[in-house]
Amino acid sequence: MAEKDQQAYHPATTNGYTRSGDVESTTAQAKEIRRQKIKKWIIYGVAFAVFQTLIIVLFTLTIMKVRNPKFRVRSAAFDNSTIPAAANTSFTLQTDVTLGIKNTNFGPYKYDSTTIDFYFGETKVGNATIPKSKAQFRRTKKVVVPVGLTLPANSYSSGIITLRSQSTLNGKVELMFIFKKKKAVNMDCTMEVHTANQALQNIQCK
Repeated sequence: MAEKDQQAYHPATTNGYTRSGDVESTTAQAKEIRRQKIKKWIIYGVAFAVFQTLIIVLFTLTIMKVRNPKFRVRSAAFDNSTIPAAANTSFTLQTDVTLGIKNTNFGPYKYDSTTIDFYFGETKVGNATIPKSKAQFRRTKKVVVPVGLTLPANSYSSGIITLRSQSTLNGKVELMFIFKKKKAVNMDCTMEVHTANQALQNIQCK
């Protein structure tokens, strides 16, 4: 009978209930496990926030940074019959001028219609219209415009005619199809028309 009583008695329980010491131990272990999990999630959260911040900073400094497009004269083709061997009076040169609009942004540059003016000294000798269009992202758009240059007799010296071109493009750079940034691009180029080889040379743009 005593053996049965001893077998029926379990040191961890009294009347079918767990002793308070064991309950407290189990509760403490559960709290510690929960605390470790919370700590782990906090570390993961901080690491993710730092990673996201770095990505945003990198994205802002590279892709989202808006740069000024470059706008300049690239070349020109002249009508052979309009270039004189010498000139004692004013004369006209018919030419097709190739312009370049270089867009280094990660989004298209959409610009409005504008004009380009050509000068000999301080005298305006010709102009042309640049139609509304856009330069695709990371591309250089070439635009060819016909220009009639009415030049004074004193512009011709040793087969070289020095000209200056000026223009301004007004437009917007579009990023991610959402963000738009206005950009006005100025052109101020000097160049030489060499009548002997019918070419535009020594082009220098600010």
